[in-house]
Amino acid sequence: MKTFSPTPKDIDRQWFVVDAQDQVLGRLASQIAHRLRGKHKPEFAPHMDNGDFIVVVNCDKIRVTGTKMQNKLYRRYSGYVGGLKTTRLHDLMVQKPGQALVEAVRGMLPRNTLGRNMLKKLKVYAGETHPHTAQNPQPLTLPY
Repeated sequence: MKTFSPTPKDIDRQWFVVDAQDQVLGRLASQIAHRLRGKHKPEFAPHMDNGDFIVVVNCDKIRVTGTKMQNKLYRRYSGYVGGLKTTRLHDLMVQKPGQALVEAVRGMLPRNTLGRNMLKKLKVYAGETHPHTAQNPQPLTLPY
């Protein structure tokens, strides 16, 4: 029996919408990364991007546990001396509500071109509405 290796014509991408209201940030991000990578499909191959499209709404209502809202820091470095910028999670949620979820999912995907292409299939919106109604996304209920 030969080992099945999927080709691009074997990929069946679907659209799902996830309501992030009252979901914990890390648990939600891990399940979204699992779906974006395509590990829930029987034809999963680690060298291919065969995951689904995920639309996340209400990301401004994501919650975190403990004191992460005040203590968790996001760092970025410009490359220049003294160019380290830090932002607290609370400030990030006020300025760009979806960025915290995107950063959490990015950290759970491969760090290469494949991972960057997977991240492009994640669409994050702060409110109830999204412009992807033409794709007819199915509601996705996550186990935890």
